[in-house]
Amino acid sequence: MKKITLLMIAVLTSAVMYGQFTIGPQIGYSASSLSLNGQDIKTNVQSNFVLGVFMRLGNKVFLQPEVNYLTQGNVFTINSIREQTVNLKSIQVPLSLGFKLLNLKIVKLSVFGGATANFVVSKDVGVSGAAQATGDYLKADNFKNANYQYQVGVGVDIATFVLDVKYYGGISDLTNGDVTVNNGSISSAKPNAFMVTLGWKIL
Repeated sequence: MKKITLLMIAVLTSAVMYGQFTIGPQIGYSASSLSLNGQDIKTNVQSNFVLGVFMRLGNKVFLQPEVNYLTQGNVFTINSIREQTVNLKSIQVPLSLGFKLLNLKIVKLSVFGGATANFVVSKDVGVSGAAQATGDYLKADNFKNANYQYQVGVGVDIATFVLDVKYYGGISDLTNGDVTVNNGSISSAKPNAFMVTLGWKIL
């Protein structure tokens, strides 16, 4: 987290020095799922929200760091019988390199890609029934405190508003190593998501 903070400070300082700087708040919606390598364990797509701030350094070619508060939720279906809810709240820090394909006075069209880090600040794992007594269920400790993704997307600027559509793919696992639940084994769990954000350039 310290390295990310130092990087953000360096980007902001450079932006102010060179005068190619934009900043603003953004809100968004994401539909996330988990890509699982697990025996008889499935997840479904969940709707989540995003609230944060974005910055841009550059013009035709630009660097776009963001800091977002992100909710991520999934329902795990284990052996087609048991269901567990998992809700993670994270501080998401994407860093993208973008290129403007269309750069008109009012309307701009961009493509971008990069990497993101998710730092989990809250883990809520729900379970009920006999599993509570046996302890045979997914637990908060099974999920890492940080995970990493790549992202690609397209963006449209209209006047002072920015609409970005992004795809996030998992680089690192969400879980800590192999996890076995009710004879179902999770050896890999990578978070994937589609996200739409609407930003407002206040500077």
